[in-house]
This record gives sequence, structure tokens and C-alpha cells, in this order.
Amino acid sequence: MASEDLPAPWREALETLTVHVRHERGLAAHTVRAYLRDARQVAAFCAGFRIDSPDEVTPLVLRRWLASLEERGYARTSVRRKASATRGLFALLARRGLVTTDPAAQLGSPRADRRLPRVLKPAQVAALLTAPDAATMLGLRDRALLELLYASGARVSEAVGLDTDAIDLDAGLARLHGKRDRTRVVPVGLPAVGALRHWLHEGRPRLHPDPHGPVFTNRRGRRMSARDAWGAVDRAARVAGVGKVTPHTLRHSYATHLLEGGADLRSVQELLGHTTLATTQLYTHITRAHLRRAYEESHPRA
Repeated sequence: MASEDLPAPWREALETLTVHVRHERGLAAHTVRAYLRDARQVAAFCAGFRIDSPDEVTPLVLRRWLASLEERGYARTSVRRKASATRGLFALLARRGLVTTDPAAQLGSPRADRRLPRVLKPAQVAALLTAPDAATMLGLRDRALLELLYASGARVSEAVGLDTDAIDLDAGLARLHGKRDRTRVVPVGLPAVGALRHWLHEGRPRLHPDPHGPVFTNRRGRRMSARDAWGAVDRAARVAGVGKVTPHTLRHSYATHLLEGGADLRSVQELLGHTTLATTQLYTHITRAHLRRAYEESHPRA
């Protein structure tokens, strides 16, 4: 059901949410789209049962909606995201006086699957980083991007959002603009500095003559998109023969290799830009899994 086909109270609620997430919270465009899509879905579910106003929604209706999603085969991660969006929607409506009580206040979510992210071995990382052809202009760019992702643990949005004034190659530092408008300065190792110098001095000027602006550009000289970056990583992974790799795989590998090398958890938290230590602690589980696998593969009596 399209937004314009919903009853007027639901359209008003969605408009209130749109203004809130887009202008008041300033969320990224893709986050706004996902939030609004989930909110429209719950609105359409309720309207389909002749619940014409958010103020008529009960906790039981919302629990039935989540159950319907699971019955239709939605992944647990998707159901959890939709439940979170629903709680956000009704909490906002309650604050604005558009519902008398918040029916989603106690709405739970299915437990998340505890799947550890894939981590590359150092030899696989080395093969991946050298896969782009540095004799070509875009190969220079892709190698610099890959080196930066692994050297800094940057999220893909942080990497493609980098401007030239946010990198100090002499000091080996990069200023990353992360989630919730937070900024952090992270060290960048010598191999990444070298790859960035080659790209910035030899490749980028041919696409973007202005020394200011985005570090990474596409072939038209515009800022590289996250999709472009995913494509660069995927191409390198296929050339290197290391299986499926995403930009986040390099971030996972960065954190795990730091911990395996002796870095303390608090430092890794700061480098990754995690708000809470609990998020970073996931990597201790990855490290233990790697140790267990190494033991089983190597010890004669494992």
C-alpha cells in the first residue's frame, strides 16, 4: 500500500517521522529511506486491518505484525531493524501527542543470530592489497583505497567521505567522520601512505585537477560512492582469489589482527569509533575462534 493510499492519520504520522529523521536528526539518506520504508510497512499492515489511526494500535497488533514478518521468511536482522523502527516511530508520536499511549514501548525483537564476521588471514590481506593493477589510473586508486581501509579500519562511508585536507601523509594520520557526526583521528601505516601518495600525485590529478575535495574519485572525477568502493574491493578479491570480501571484511580483519598482535581492547574501541566497549568485544570472540581453528589445524593431538 502506497503512502497516499493510507488513511490521513497515518499519512500525518509518516510525515512527522520524515521531518524528524531527515531534518531534525540529520540521518544519512540511505538510513532515512530504510526507516521510512519500515514505518510505511507497519502502517500498511495496520491499515489492512482497518486500524485507521496510530492511536488505535495495540501492543498485540504490533506483535502480530512482527510474527507475520517471521512467517513470511524475513531474516532476523531485518525483523529486528523493523521492530526498532517501529519503536522509534511510536515513541516520536507519543512525544508529539499523536498517540495517547505508546503501544511499542515494550515491543521486543527476535534474538540476533550470533554469527562471527569473516576475517582474512594476513597472507590473504597481502594478496588482496596488491591485486589492483598499479600501472593504471584506477588501479592506483583501488590500491590506495584498499590500503586505507585495512590500515585505518575505516567504514566504507568514512573512506569515500574523506577529503584531501583530512589526510596528513607526512604524519601518517587520517581524520575520519563517522556515525552520529563523530570525528576521530587514526594512524595510517607506511604502505597505505605510499599508496595514497601515488594516487594523489599521479592518478587523481588526471581526473580531478583541483587539489581540494574528495580523496577518492570515480572515472568522471566525482566523489567515489560506497557502491563504487564495494565494486573495487570485489574486483580485487576476485583477482586475488580470496573469496567473498567486502569493505567491512577489511575492517573486521583490521580489528582482529590488532588484538591478535597485542593491542588492548580500549585502544581498538577508539580506533574503530565504537561508542561502547561491548561492540568491540565481538572481536575477542573472533580472535578466540581463530586460535581454536589454528590449534585444531596444527596440533597433532587436537
